[in-house]
Amino acid sequence: MQINRDQFLEDGYLVLKQIIPSDQLDNLRISYEHLVEKQKVIWSTERSSEAPYGGVWETAAQPRLLLQQSPLADLIDQQTASAVEIWLHPNTQGVSSKLLGLPNAAVTEMMLMCNPVSDRGPAAWHRDIHPIDTAPLQGYIDDIIETGPRYVQWNIPLYDDDVLWIVPGSHLRPNTDQENSQLRADPRVPLPDGIQTHLKAGDGVIYITPILHWGSNYSSKMRRTIHGGFSNHTQYPNLDFVEHLTTPGQQMFENWDRRSIEMQNHTESALRAAIKQDSHNYYSNLEKLSPGRKEKGKILTTIFLSKAVCFINLNKNPNFEGVSDDLRQKAPNAHPTTLNWGAAFADRFSLEEARILWDRFKIIEAKLQADEEHFYPGFQSGPMRYFFNQMPTDFNVADLVASWNESTNS
Repeated sequence: MQINRDQFLEDGYLVLKQIIPSDQLDNLRISYEHLVEKQKVIWSTERSSEAPYGGVWETAAQPRLLLQQSPLADLIDQQTASAVEIWLHPNTQGVSSKLLGLPNAAVTEMMLMCNPVSDRGPAAWHRDIHPIDTAPLQGYIDDIIETGPRYVQWNIPLYDDDVLWIVPGSHLRPNTDQENSQLRADPRVPLPDGIQTHLKAGDGVIYITPILHWGSNYSSKMRRTIHGGFSNHTQYPNLDFVEHLTTPGQQMFENWDRRSIEMQNHTESALRAAIKQDSHNYYSNLEKLSPGRKEKGKILTTIFLSKAVCFINLNKNPNFEGVSDDLRQKAPNAHPTTLNWGAAFADRFSLEEARILWDRFKIIEAKLQADEEHFYPGFQSGPMRYFFNQMPTDFNVADLVASWNESTNS
């Protein structure tokens, strides 16, 4: 498939025709509908006593299937394997690899977005980044401009879908004053420069996640839209479901799993280097965690490591007071693209090591926060102290490393 990477990097998205080959569309619809029916049973079983019989299926504005997570992953079989295999197709995995500039991009999440049972109307415009547990917007912008995106996301409808709107180029800038004004007044109406993605069944839109985008209307109209993304590495609770895939498909997931384990090991090594104040090994592992990234990319990765330190401390000590309540709520939400590997990873460190890590990285957390809570529209949060847009000024990786020795000497 012919793609224009320069246009993608400039606009932040591409609409591509027939991502799903026409001769595979009907079979894919059947596979996903089998999974929908299986998920409905799970949601009904898991519902609270106050919830309607269908549970999430009846209450959610956008019911989502998470193929990579149990219990749904345990129900993937020969009949539904194509729902996973489509993520391994040259039109998805191959295109994602080219746009990311990677030899073999890994699928990070495999979902299906469905229509609600009753009309719910529009969502709010937003960017898929969360400064409180990742980094400010400018950190992503600098990294994308310098080297390119780390993550790309897909919407691939099984039936015609015009729900998604995008503001071209907004992945490379903060909101304009006009956008901020309108988003404060009403975040659920079209923005002046917004483009509606009119997707036919089997088409796809791939986009860079800091981009401003909008789910314009969650109606009861039939919707089955494949959704997920690709990055350098990923993480799965288990790989039992791959036994139903083709041999090449099994090998792809196994290779990605090995790479993810390597990235966890590099994360641990970088943090242990910080504990030991070993700048050489810290820089060495930072390079492995940021392959091909330049200066802006390395400070972004270092911020991700600082968040990993926060989550390690929260996992080791639930009463840890070094972070805000908002960040505390994010701790269970492991996401490997930002080096939050979850509770099992935190167990690699003792409570004392976690405390030392906080001493090493708390300078970053301080520089990422204002004195008072504030808010910018277009983000999926409320007011908080963490900066939404701006990165720390006059501070880089070398300054962090230098602070380790200063704290010891003082």
